[in-house]
Amino acid sequence: MSAPAAHSPAPSAGHGENQGKFHIFVQLAMILAVITGVEILVIYLPLAKWIITAGLIVLSLVKFLLVIFIFMHLRWDRLFNTILFFIGLVLAGGTMWALLALHGAEASTPVGPAYEQL
Repeated sequence: MSAPAAHSPAPSAGHGENQGKFHIFVQLAMILAVITGVEILVIYLPLAKWIITAGLIVLSLVKFLLVIFIFMHLRWDRLFNTILFFIGLVLAGGTMWALLALHGAEASTPVGPAYEQL
């Protein structure tokens, strides 16, 4: 008879890493839920409109960064891929900003003699 093996077979190398990431994902989901609750609460606070808007933009930006770095794995990806992602983000944001400036509320007001105030 052969002697039993001195050690058991090693578990798969990625198993412990996946368990750690799972807990990170669950914690991130809880943080995102809390931030969403704060966003809903901020809407109903009696504050100036610009303060509410700025707060919502900041909270949304924090949520966006958390999602892209954790759920989209940019935290564990190469720096070059992260830079490419942010270049696209800046281009998309600039395009959106320009379109809002061109076609904002002031650009869509009706003009002509039928709409003039008497």
